Amino acid sequence: MHLGILQCGHVPDEVAAKDGPYETLFARLFAHRGFTQTLWSVVDMDFPDGPDDADAWLVTGSKHGAYEDHPFIPPLEDLIRRIRDSGKPMVGSCFGHQIIAQALGGRVEKFGGGWSAGRTDYRLGDGTLTLNAWHQDQVTKLPEGATIHASSDFCANAIIAVGPRILTVQPHPEFTDSVIETLIETRGKALPPEITGAARAGLGGPNDNRFIADWLADVLEGADATAPRVPAEAAS
Repeated sequence: MHLGILQCGHVPDEVAAKDGPYETLFARLFAHRGFTQTLWSVVDMDFPDGPDDADAWLVTGSKHGAYEDHPFIPPLEDLIRRIRDSGKPMVGSCFGHQIIAQALGGRVEKFGGGWSAGRTDYRLGDGTLTLNAWHQDQVTKLPEGATIHASSDFCANAIIAVGPRILTVQPHPEFTDSVIETLIETRGKALPPEITGAARAGLGGPNDNRFIADWLADVLEGADATAPRVPAEAAS
């Protein structure tokens, strides 16, 4: 399967030097699925011709806010709608989760409750899902027809489906503990010490990156994004 990656930002130089850019992070996440991938750096105004340039699509994270005035955001929102209308599968992570929701009629805002950083638990059915997060912005209003798969007291709309072909996640399944450690050391200075302290304390704990990788990959290959996943399948 040919996966098109829409890069909406660049990882910090320190992360790229140690763990690679987004292209490498996602190649590593899906390595066991054998995808081929092409990256378009939409943040730099490099766009594909249209939805048919790939079999399925992934929208990455970014340091930018979906609600901010950047040249790449209007054409990206238009492309997201074109992908939705084409019936091609699409997934998103963090900013990708947010911009997909916004493009399809939802709302994204800077969350007044502050930041989520590092190892974070979410409710998935009757179970718990653990993933690495790094965000303050959140989806505060869902697109029409969206359904919630996972949530927490801090993040109500953590994993959502928009119809059967779109699945998005607020946390970063592509972020390993190594990435989080680098973010703590380089970007954590701007966060409250209790947030970075908790993130550091969570390093080395179990997470469900592989579970989410397979869930996203299944949707990219055509599985129904609205179908619930059994929490017992997760590592936690």
